[in-house]
Amino acid sequence: MDTKLTRRGLLAAVGGAALLAPWSAGAQTYPELTVTKDPSCGCCAAWIEHMRAAGFSVTVRDAPVNPLKVKLGVPRDLASCHTAQIDRYVVEGHVPASAVKRLLAQRPDAIGIAVPGMPVGSPGMEVEGTEPDTYDVVLFGPQGRRVFARYRGGQEA
Repeated sequence: MDTKLTRRGLLAAVGGAALLAPWSAGAQTYPELTVTKDPSCGCCAAWIEHMRAAGFSVTVRDAPVNPLKVKLGVPRDLASCHTAQIDRYVVEGHVPASAVKRLLAQRPDAIGIAVPGMPVGSPGMEVEGTEPDTYDVVLFGPQGRRVFARYRGGQEA
């Protein structure tokens, strides 16, 4: 039996792997992200640019955010300045793109993930010359809450 790898065989293997992982870093294909924010919020605009730079297609809605948070089930103590929806999930606040990608890859049974408040150094909240905060990305839903990831600034801690 000849086991020599040809270019055609390699391309078929790589192509098949890409089909099995449509939201992998290499594929750069994600569901549409819809962000609802206050029209005058500058940090929200910076977070949106962070998400676009990470490969997400983003639709922005300037509208009152608090009624949407209530409708989507975002707990008050997890609230931040903007609310996003992607696939069947809520993304609340300054969540790093890498955490959103992990959410989409793992698909946990949850309402969504949140970064409560506005931690310094989180995407969209960078302050030059200021040490970034360490903060949690919280997974929340009917089964309760748990820390989904921990970050220091934009890097997973």
